[in-house]
Amino acid sequence: MPSDTLVARLSKGIDQLGLDHPPDQAKRQKLIAYIELLERWNRKVNLTAISSIEEMVERHLLDSLTAAPYLEGESLIDVGSGAGLPGIPIAITQPSVSVLMLDSAARKTRFIQQAIAELGLDNAQVTHTRVQDATPVAAQTVVARAFSTPLDIIESCRHLCRDGGVFVLFMGHVNNKLDVLPDGCTLERVDVINVPDSEATRHIAVCRVRS
Repeated sequence: MPSDTLVARLSKGIDQLGLDHPPDQAKRQKLIAYIELLERWNRKVNLTAISSIEEMVERHLLDSLTAAPYLEGESLIDVGSGAGLPGIPIAITQPSVSVLMLDSAARKTRFIQQAIAELGLDNAQVTHTRVQDATPVAAQTVVARAFSTPLDIIESCRHLCRDGGVFVLFMGHVNNKLDVLPDGCTLERVDVINVPDSEATRHIAVCRVRS
């Protein structure tokens, strides 16, 4: 599919999201350049189960951009970033935010490093590590997809979040998963997220960490 058509598809979805500060045209083109690179790598290296670049617009780009209203401060750590999601889209659309992506799969961190270089993302870094072993400067916002329960995620990643900072958790069905959180961590909100052209049930949970 031509890049201009993908940009138009992305722009339609961004309009539907109703973001307070939607990315400009240059950033939208860079977002498309990112999934074009991802699609090329994915033919040879297993990075994502989504093989259709059109579907990547909704399932990767628009899904990642739903996190924008919940981010705080100028530093963010993306835990278990995979192919750079949502870290790369956030780094592209919010250049004032310093984004560190962590993943334990070497093939994925190699791809992220290549994407950072090709897209010229001076505000992004990637580290090949398990989250339990990571020792970066703690960030104001920690973003994670639901690779485990919120309790397990926050306990294993607590050292990555500053006192007073937030965990922004991408979740499918919430059920009772947020009933138990670590001491010193408060659930601030849970929102249902409607990603354009996606029928999947999605939630974002924001958990505040206290000192």
